[in-house]
Amino acid sequence: MFAFTKRALLGLGIVAGLAEPSVAQTTFPQRPVTLIVGFSAGGPSDIVARLIAAPMGADLGQPVVVENVPGGGSTIGHARLLQARPDGHVIMLGGLGQSTVPTLYRRLGFDPVASLNPIGLINEVPMTIIARRAFPANSLAEFVAVARREGERLNLGNAGVGSTSHLCGLLLMSALGTPMTTVPYRGSAPALNDLVAGTLDVGCDQSTNTAEQIRAGSIRAFAVSTAERVPALPDVPTTTEAGLAEMRMSGWNMLYAPTGTPQAALERLNRALLAALRDETVARRFADLGTAPVPASRATPEASRAFWDAEIARWRPLILASGQFAD
Repeated sequence: MFAFTKRALLGLGIVAGLAEPSVAQTTFPQRPVTLIVGFSAGGPSDIVARLIAAPMGADLGQPVVVENVPGGGSTIGHARLLQARPDGHVIMLGGLGQSTVPTLYRRLGFDPVASLNPIGLINEVPMTIIARRAFPANSLAEFVAVARREGERLNLGNAGVGSTSHLCGLLLMSALGTPMTTVPYRGSAPALNDLVAGTLDVGCDQSTNTAEQIRAGSIRAFAVSTAERVPALPDVPTTTEAGLAEMRMSGWNMLYAPTGTPQAALERLNRALLAALRDETVARRFADLGTAPVPASRATPEASRAFWDAEIARWRPLILASGQFAD
């Protein structure tokens, strides 16, 4: 009787041992989630990533750890993402630059669209037309006059080819009908540092990166690129108010997973993102930076994919007309 019982218990142990990995395979996440940001620490994408990481981690029951992989207009971070196992434990925060990479980079080693699945849109961000504190203009009209007079003698910084600030600069020069000398940096933070230091003349960047410096008086702000004024910057007029109506755009941020990620993991990550977008601390901090979480209906993978496709189509003609490519 004892031998039978022992064999039975061993058999049960074997069954349990076989069942355990199966349960583990269907439970997500099993370990901390890495959130790749394709730009340097301290920039607008990094700020958004770090704001949502904590509440997402709380909802998932595992930490969400931000990893900065700057360079190549986020393509180096994208390549890093594709080196990971597509199981949801390595994801990426992308911005408006994800809609320009398919046009700007014609010889990548991967398909920049087919290799990604949207998890969800996070926010849209007003752009600010900014300059060093000693720039000789007090309004957008005066800035326009100086820019048209000085032209390529002015340096226009951006966070790298394909970044949101690069696109904003292209749109600004198109609206002005005047070229400036573009200066690509490895992220928004070093570009903003040079603007504050006065060694860079002009920038066009997201309010998440510039609002605090504008309020502190460290840089000049001439306009925001949205239809209405930004509550965080109530004294800064819109481009329409200031006489440059054709200069209208917003940046944005979206979470992506590599293609091949299991549907269950994508859905779980989306639920965690929605929890983060409902978080009061996130909403309050976003408001300080001149942005807001998108409604839940716009943060679904399906709505996010449609939005991303439309942005790719919107920016392709401007990039082609500019002739500024990354290869």
